[in-house]
Amino acid sequence: MIELTPIGRVESELTDRASAPKQGLEGAPDAWLVFEPAVVDALDGIGPGAELIVLTWLDRAQRDVLRVHPRDDVSNPLRGVFATRSASRPNPIGLHEVEVLEVEGHRLRVAPLEAIDGTPVVDLKPVL
Repeated sequence: MIELTPIGRVESELTDRASAPKQGLEGAPDAWLVFEPAVVDALDGIGPGAELIVLTWLDRAQRDVLRVHPRDDVSNPLRGVFATRSASRPNPIGLHEVEVLEVEGHRLRVAPLEAIDGTPVVDLKPVL
């Protein structure tokens, strides 16, 4: 059995998938990662300038999609979702490389982040 517990959520001006860029470097805004009080000690050592990989649970993605037109462009041939960065997939785990701009208590302001407002955060890892 797999058990996944969100450690926080995204606060962003992006509110729907249609208006969100496909990738962070394609014009995504700054966003806040807001963490649960129980995990705040795990943020020790993270400061402005840190480069992180944010793992999210893309809770509004379709989980029954196995093949997509990459970048939602029907001129691209169908491909299996494991060969794409599509949000729709059996386990919709988002992978986002960001830079920490500001630390404010249990919140990190990061950029760029294409995840939409309310997206659950499941983990952080430093970029190596």
